[in-house]
Amino acid sequence: MSLKQRVAQQPAWVLHTLPWRETSLIVEVFTRDHGRIALVAKGARRPMSELRGVLMAFQPLLLDFSGGGEVKTLTRGEWRGAQAMLTGRALLCAYYLNELLLKLTAREDSHPALFDAYESAIGALGRGESLPPMLRRFELALLRELGYGVMLDSDGSGQPFRSGEPYLYIIERGPWPCSAEVAREAGEGVRVDGQTLVDLAANDLSRAETLHEAGQLLRTLIHHHLGGQPLQSRRVLDELRSSFR
Repeated sequence: MSLKQRVAQQPAWVLHTLPWRETSLIVEVFTRDHGRIALVAKGARRPMSELRGVLMAFQPLLLDFSGGGEVKTLTRGEWRGAQAMLTGRALLCAYYLNELLLKLTAREDSHPALFDAYESAIGALGRGESLPPMLRRFELALLRELGYGVMLDSDGSGQPFRSGEPYLYIIERGPWPCSAEVAREAGEGVRVDGQTLVDLAANDLSRAETLHEAGQLLRTLIHHHLGGQPLQSRRVLDELRSSFR
């Protein structure tokens, strides 16, 4: 973004807010055309501020901002449509999406397709759609848009995947047909069925086995690219899931 640029009516979502000084906020937002940026919302915590009821997470916004430093100045904000308020597991999943964006995206790195994937995921959460397929689709889009895309064109030897055949997905090398030699060389990898890889390439998560194996694979890849950074939202989701077993 150029110095002292002024941006108007930019579609955005709030990812995180922090109090700043006595009456203001530092707001991390994800925008369609400018990626993730930090904004100072001056006076936003004052009772009569026009921004006080606007800067909410999981609500679609239009923002005006300006500035040339790392932290821009928010000059105007408004809602750009209705989004159902999230509760329960849907809310926890939304926090998980935000945490992934905060930890894996770089500031001022535009990703319009990822913005659309996020917007689609939040909409699905608001409509009460099934959570696992929504999460897997967003994780796939995230890895693809950040250049960490899951290798789904063919196996490591260039052959098409075969349903019913086991593969070992090796981080940074992709999927290889399972064999003792591959296992020895890989050390660690995620075992998946060939049909799972075919389904993921087609964005088809209707098969229960595909959904389960995709969850294991994508979780492993995301953990790798996080470089060991813990995800607080993932820990809470896991604890919640365990409590219902």
